Amino acid sequence: MENFHDTPIIQKVYNLYRDFYITVEKMQKKDKYSLGLKIQNSILEILELTIEASNLKQAEKITPLEKASIKTDLLKTLIRLAHDIKAIDQKKYIKLEEQVQEIGKMIGGWLRYIK
Repeated sequence: MENFHDTPIIQKVYNLYRDFYITVEKMQKKDKYSLGLKIQNSILEILELTIEASNLKQAEKITPLEKASIKTDLLKTLIRLAHDIKAIDQKKYIKLEEQVQEIGKMIGGWLRYIK
C-alpha cells in the first residue's frame, strides 16, 4: 500500500479539491449548493478512485482508472459550465481547467502503462 503523498496523481487531485473548496465558498448560494456541490463530489470520487487504484494489483487497476477517466471528463464539462454561467471567474476557470487537464493526462498515462 502506497502512501498517498508518494503518488503524484493523488496529490494533484487532493490539491484540486483544496483549491475548489476555496472557490466554492465564494460562489453564489444558488450555484454553491447545486453545481458547486456536484463539482466537489466529482473531485472526491476521482480522489477515491485513484486511491483505490493505487492500492490494487496491476491488472485490477484498470476498472477504477477508467471510471476516474470518465469522471474527469465530466468534471471538465462541469467546470466549463460553471464558467459559462459566471459561477466562477476567468482566472479561477483557467487554473481549475489546467489542473483537471493535468489529472486527465496522468490518468490516461497510467492506463496506457497498465494496458
